[in-house]
Amino acid sequence: MSNMKLTAAPVSARPSFFGQLRHKLPKDTGIFVVMIAMALIFEAAGWYVRDQSFLLNSNRLILIVLQVAIIGIIAVGVTQVIITTGIDLSSGSVIALAAVVAASLAQTSDSLSPMFPALVNLSAVIPVGAGIGVGLICGFINGALVTRTGIPPFIATLGMMVSARGLAQYYTQGNPISFLSDSFTAIGQGAMPVIIFFVIAALFHTALKHTRYGKYIYAIGSNITSAKVSGINVNKYLIIVYTIAGALAGLAGVVLAARVSSGQSSMGMSYELDAITAAVIGGSSLMGGVGRITGTLIGAVILGLIKSGFTFIGVDAYVQDIIKGIIIVSAVAIDMRRNRKKR
Repeated sequence: MSNMKLTAAPVSARPSFFGQLRHKLPKDTGIFVVMIAMALIFEAAGWYVRDQSFLLNSNRLILIVLQVAIIGIIAVGVTQVIITTGIDLSSGSVIALAAVVAASLAQTSDSLSPMFPALVNLSAVIPVGAGIGVGLICGFINGALVTRTGIPPFIATLGMMVSARGLAQYYTQGNPISFLSDSFTAIGQGAMPVIIFFVIAALFHTALKHTRYGKYIYAIGSNITSAKVSGINVNKYLIIVYTIAGALAGLAGVVLAARVSSGQSSMGMSYELDAITAAVIGGSSLMGGVGRITGTLIGAVILGLIKSGFTFIGVDAYVQDIIKGIIIVSAVAIDMRRNRKKR
C-alpha cells in the first residue's frame, strides 16, 4: 500500500445566516431601518415630552416632505459630484441667485416697483427657464474651473459660493422681490415640489444605473487614471456632472421662490451642507466611486426627520447645528473606516 496521505481540499467558510441575509436584502435596507427607527424614537419622545404624536400630525409631515423635496433636488446633483470624488459647496448660493433672477421675471403688474417694468406678466416658462439657466451656467463654470485649471473642487465651488451670493445681493440690493404671478407660484404649491423631486430622483437613478453616463462617472470616481486609460473623456464628464448639479440647484431655487412667493438673496443658506449630509448619510463615499440616488433620498428624509423632530421636542436650534455637525463627522468617519477595510 502506498504511504501517500490524502488531504482534503480546503472548504471555504460559508457565510453566516445574517451574512447571507444581508447580501439578499436591497443595499439601502440598513439606512431605511435607521430612518424608521428615528421616526419611532421621535414619536416616543413626543409623547414623553409634549404628550403629543409626532407622526400623526399631517401638517408637520407635509412640512417635512416639502423641506426634503427642496434639499433632495440639490442632493441628487451633489451625489453625482461626490461619486466623482468632487464636492459642491456652491449649491445654497446658486439657489439664491436662481431664485432672485426667476422672481424678477415672474412679477406681475400689481407690483409697486417691478425690477423690469417692461417684463411683467410673463409666461411662467420664462422665469423657470431663467432660474435653471443661471444654475446651469454656475455649474458649468465650476466644472470648467476644476477641469481646465486644476483648481481643487473645494476651492472652485467655494469661490462660486461666495460669488453667487454676492451677485444675488447685488442684483436685489438686499430687497426681497415679491408680487409673483400665480402661474409661477403654482410650481411651489401643494404636492408639486415633491412630484418634481421624485421625477428628478427617478430620472437620475435610472441614468446612474442603466446608462453609459452612470458607468463613466462611477469609473472616474473609482480610479480617474484607469478611466483615462480606458478612453473615457474625463474632463467632458466632470463638466457635465457639475453642470447638472448647478442646473438642479437652479431648479431648487425656482421651486423655493415659487413656494414662498418671493425671491431673496438670503435664500438657501447652508443648503449645500444639508445636501452633502443627505448624500453622505445615504451612503455616498467622499472617497468617490460609491453613491446611490435611493440612498440619498432616504438620507434627505432622515435629515428632515432630525430637524423637525428636534424642533418638536424643544431642542435649541444652536444645539441642532451641533448635532448635525456630529452626524456629518460620524458619517464621514464610518465611510473612511469602511474604505480602509476594503483596501
